[in-house]
Amino acid sequence: MLDKSNNKLKKLIGEVEKELLKKIEVKSINPFDSVKVQFVPKGWMLLGTGNYAAVLCHKDFQDFAVKIYAEGRPGIEDEIEVYEKLGSHPAYSECYHYGKSYLILKRLKGINLYECLRKGIRIDEQVIIDIDNALNYAQKQGLYPHDVHAKNVMMLDGRGVVADVSDFNKREYCSMWKHLKKAYYKMYYKSVYKVTMPIPTIFLELVRKFYRLYTTLCKFKSSKISTPGGF
Repeated sequence: MLDKSNNKLKKLIGEVEKELLKKIEVKSINPFDSVKVQFVPKGWMLLGTGNYAAVLCHKDFQDFAVKIYAEGRPGIEDEIEVYEKLGSHPAYSECYHYGKSYLILKRLKGINLYECLRKGIRIDEQVIIDIDNALNYAQKQGLYPHDVHAKNVMMLDGRGVVADVSDFNKREYCSMWKHLKKAYYKMYYKSVYKVTMPIPTIFLELVRKFYRLYTTLCKFKSSKISTPGGF
């Protein structure tokens, strides 16, 4: 864990609170879609967006990532608790500091598996093994790995890392990683891995939307079965 008296961290906290939070606009239009960032101040770079928050980096603080939650989106308290339980682990980021609506994290400079597929970058089996081990570790810490999909896990120097743990406090079963791992071994490893060809974005998005529809239908059927008199 980085010492919070670290000069670089102290300077970054100042940049966040005196400049970034006053100028940036992070809005959640639809809870099922990524947040929208209306304006990014000079010197800052948008690294990515999720359903709850946006992640940015400052050009002078390249080893840190700043995650800002959209107004009205819950979860920051849960995410702080998750990082406290995870502690220091090579497959996860770390939380160095947090404020009312933001976290300062160790930046993971890898590439997510979705982008690997899109760009035709080979995903070695070791990446899958590492992520699997990391999720097992999280469970042993009393967490519940959730929402582990191709955009939330990364390849970093040939090893697997988990980039988003914001939903690891949700006490419900999530089959995303199980299905992703199955697809890797049943389809990717037997064909795409050998030729490492780029997969068109339109195809990946169709698969993603079909999977979302499939999981929604499964939850609906499950709720009907578990409800007395349901049909």
